[in-house]
Amino acid sequence: MDFTLEVIPLPVTDIDRARDFYRDKVGFHVDIDQEVMPGMRIVQLTPPGSGCSIALGDSVWELIQSETKPAPGSYQGLQLCVADIKAAHAELVERGLEVSEPVQYSPDDGATFMYFKDPDGNGWSIQEYRRRATEPLHQALADLKNQGQG
Repeated sequence: MDFTLEVIPLPVTDIDRARDFYRDKVGFHVDIDQEVMPGMRIVQLTPPGSGCSIALGDSVWELIQSETKPAPGSYQGLQLCVADIKAAHAELVERGLEVSEPVQYSPDDGATFMYFKDPDGNGWSIQEYRRRATEPLHQALADLKNQGQG
């Protein structure tokens, strides 16, 4: 049985401000922005090319069986991957995002990163994984499954 990670609830203080930030500055697609049941508004956004989305909404935490609600800005280390970090950096800067310059920790594929925070302080990294230009993740996973390794 496949278990796919498809939605990550993200704690924010202002849903509209966060929606606008992720849509306008980071380039995520708004999949849902509606009241899904009385008193429960959900905004779901997906990065281009991703199979995983983020969900913004105050009431979403009521559905998650947990003793505590994470504080806005408490998520760190959320990670996006791109095939060309220089092109991604240029696009994000053009959109007005305050993003760090790419840092190459080694010449190996997967060792170059840049960083940004959303308006609440949730921290993101963007990893360059050049292999994704020719081998998208969904194809790599399908190949592993077909080889009996997934």
